[in-house]
Amino acid sequence: MWLFKCIQGSCVSIDKADEREEPNYMFFQCRNCGGNVVYSPEKHGMFCPFCGSEKSHQRSDAGSGKLTLCPNCGGEVPVEKHTSATQCPYCDSYLVFNERVEGVYAPKMIIPFQLGKDVCKKSIREKFKNSIFAPSDFLSEVRLNSLQGIYVPYWFYDYDTNCYFQGEGTRVRSWRSGNMEYTETSFYAIRREMDIDFRKIPVDASEQMPDDVMDLMAPFRYDQLMAFSPEYMSGFYGEKYNMDAAAVENRANVVMKADAAKLLRESYAGYHAVSPIKQDVVVRRSNAEYGLLPVWKYIYHYKDKDYPFYVNGQTGKIVGTAPVSAAKVWGYTATLWGCMTIILLLLSALLGSF
Repeated sequence: MWLFKCIQGSCVSIDKADEREEPNYMFFQCRNCGGNVVYSPEKHGMFCPFCGSEKSHQRSDAGSGKLTLCPNCGGEVPVEKHTSATQCPYCDSYLVFNERVEGVYAPKMIIPFQLGKDVCKKSIREKFKNSIFAPSDFLSEVRLNSLQGIYVPYWFYDYDTNCYFQGEGTRVRSWRSGNMEYTETSFYAIRREMDIDFRKIPVDASEQMPDDVMDLMAPFRYDQLMAFSPEYMSGFYGEKYNMDAAAVENRANVVMKADAAKLLRESYAGYHAVSPIKQDVVVRRSNAEYGLLPVWKYIYHYKDKDYPFYVNGQTGKIVGTAPVSAAKVWGYTATLWGCMTIILLLLSALLGSF
C-alpha cells in the first residue's frame, strides 16, 4: 500500500500550498484569427468556432492573482478551490489552470468528450418527450443551453488478487419406483482458488458530484482512455481531484470484492444449495492512477428546487428525474373530469330519449 501513502502525503502538501497559490492559466489561441480554439467532440480535434479552422491552436500561458484576468476581454474570472478549467462569464473564452493539471494533479489518462452539446440536448428531449406533467419550459432551448460539459476527476484502481472459497454443496435427486418416491441428497466439499486481476475500477474523486449518480454514469468504454493532454479541456469545465486515492479506495474495494465473489460463485454453479465455510480475497499488488471522465450536467430550477440531470459524455446515458408541474396535473385532471361529465350528460340524454 505504499503507493497510496505516497499519494496521500503529496496531496497534503499541495492542499496547504493551494491556500497561497496564484494559479497560472493556459489559453488556446487560433493562429489564424486569434480566437479561442476549443476541442470539438464532433470533429475529434481542436476547432476554432470563429474562423472554422482545425488544428490551428497555439498555447498561451499567463499569470494571474486570486481572480484570473481573461486574456481575451480582461474580465475577472472567479476561480473556485478545485477548478481546473472554466469559462469566462463575459466573453465565453475557456481557461485551463496549469497548477491543477500538472505536477501531482496531472491526470494520467482521459476520455475526451464524444458527444457535443446539441446531441445531448436532442437525447434529453427524446428521453423526456412523454413527460406530460413536466413544466412547459423544462425542455426549452433556453433552459437546455445551460448544459455544461465537465471533466470529472476519477481514481482508477488495479488489483492483483488471490481469491479463495471453501464450502459445502448439496445436490438433490428424486425418483419414483412403483408406489414409492425416493429422494437422495448428496454432499460435496467445495474448494476454489483463483488468481483474479482487476483493472481500472473507477471511483469519482469529486465532492461536488453525487457518488450514487457517478456510479450510475458507468459504464464508460475504458478502451477509449488515452494519455492526458490539456487541449481536451478547452471548451469544457473541469475539476482536479478533491479526495486522494486512499480516501475513496474503500468504494473500489467493495466493487472488487463483489466481483470476486460473483466469479467464485460462477465457478461452483450447479449445486442446489451451497453453505459457505470460508471465503477470502488477498490483494497481492495494487495501484491507483488518476484520470478524467466526461459528463454533461443540466440543472433545471423549479419551485425553489434544483433538478439535476447528468449525461455520460461518451455513451449518452442519462440520469435524472423530470419535475412535475402541479398546475399541469390539475389542468389535466380538470380536463379529464370535464370530458367525463360531458360524456355522462350525453349518455343520460340519449338514454332519456328512448
